[in-house]
Amino acid sequence: MSALGEVLVGLAIVVGLAGIVVPILPGTILIFAAIAVWAFVTGGSVAWTTFAVATLLLVASGVVKYTWPGRRMRDAGIPTRSLIVGGLVGIVGFFVIPVVGLFVGFVAGTYVAELIRIRSGAWQSTIHATKAAGLSILVELFGALVASGVWLAAVLFT
Repeated sequence: MSALGEVLVGLAIVVGLAGIVVPILPGTILIFAAIAVWAFVTGGSVAWTTFAVATLLLVASGVVKYTWPGRRMRDAGIPTRSLIVGGLVGIVGFFVIPVVGLFVGFVAGTYVAELIRIRSGAWQSTIHATKAAGLSILVELFGALVASGVWLAAVLFT
């Protein structure tokens, strides 16, 4: 692959990383696709091994992203219904308030759902849910950063 092609793949990976932090783009999918294109165009055992390792890292972080925070929310006694309400209000907030609407909507939706459910302690449940959502983002970002580092090492050292 040419240097320009590798720079374009790198830019796609950076956009994917930004998409994980600010969920406008499907970050993990974009990183996966960029590394897949690089492996296909570059060819060879190093490229395909790099792609396989990056894929395993992205899949593993995706699994952990949903299981670890979910367990923490169950342990805190937050029902799935409250999270669904928070997610739906977050999606609406994404379109109503640019950039921060997803976060504001998630917090507001979760709080209202918990307020209806338990009255007292709704704010503590909302804080637990928000921490779990933040943990989910951090886990996904960590996996994507390590996968991106594997790709970068392959590009620089081969």
